[in-house]
Amino acid sequence: MIEEHFRALSEALRRMRTAAPTIESWAEHLAGVLTGGGRLLACGNGGSAAEAQHLTGELVGKFRHDRQPLSAIALHADTSTTTAIANDYGEHELYARQVRAHGRPGDVLVALSTSGRSQNVVTAAKVAHEQGMVTWALTGPEPNPLTSLCTDAIAVDADHVATVQEVHLVAVHALCAQLDRILGVPA
Repeated sequence: MIEEHFRALSEALRRMRTAAPTIESWAEHLAGVLTGGGRLLACGNGGSAAEAQHLTGELVGKFRHDRQPLSAIALHADTSTTTAIANDYGEHELYARQVRAHGRPGDVLVALSTSGRSQNVVTAAKVAHEQGMVTWALTGPEPNPLTSLCTDAIAVDADHVATVQEVHLVAVHALCAQLDRILGVPA
């Protein structure tokens, strides 16, 4: 079972090499947004929420080496806000309402969903697009509504949710490493 898991992960990572130019492009764009006073918003559910928070933690804190903090918000992390929105407006508005509050034209939304079908994440991407934000998706296999809706997407071709999430973490770390390189942070 363990060997099978490692084999599936290795195969997914091998296929992921084709996403390197996308990650480089995202880092280049994000460097301009974040140094120009913009921000990154990130959302997901369950393990994808953890990945979203991991990304924002690396940006507000640091990835490998110290640098100025960058503006990034994990939309699920404010429990009072999320429970109030879910109670008053329904789960489908959980992230969209926060995108309306925090997102500005030119900001970036990173939407994570292993299925690419999570209604609250898809709705957030729609609202972000309407507000003039750039939308990037990290999903599992295509086709799915989120990749179709976003400005750009990385869809991980893997059979298991765990493998998709593990590859998403690799993509997050690659994005942070490339961003730091562009910002001139020592390697």
